[in-house]
Amino acid sequence: MICRNCGTEIADKAIVCYRCGTATTDPVRKPAGIRKRRGNLLPLVALILLVLLGLYLGTAGRTVLPAAAREYQLGALFAIMLAIVLLAVRILRRR
Repeated sequence: MICRNCGTEIADKAIVCYRCGTATTDPVRKPAGIRKRRGNLLPLVALILLVLLGLYLGTAGRTVLPAAAREYQLGALFAIMLAIVLLAVRILRRR
């Protein structure tokens, strides 16, 4: 068999040319296409809003609240901080 790229004689069962590395047959499968990256604006806006909400809830705790309201506020603050961490991890994994 003759290489279709460089013209070197190669074995009939060769998969690639030993001299230039060109494949002897066409690929069976196409390579996966590259996905277009979405803008990074939405995760950034969501992160900023969550941080602002966390800061608001953190400063709202300084007012006089009943004990039951403080427990709900701490739970909400914990949930917001968890959401911020998860969003930050997701943003970093995309890069």
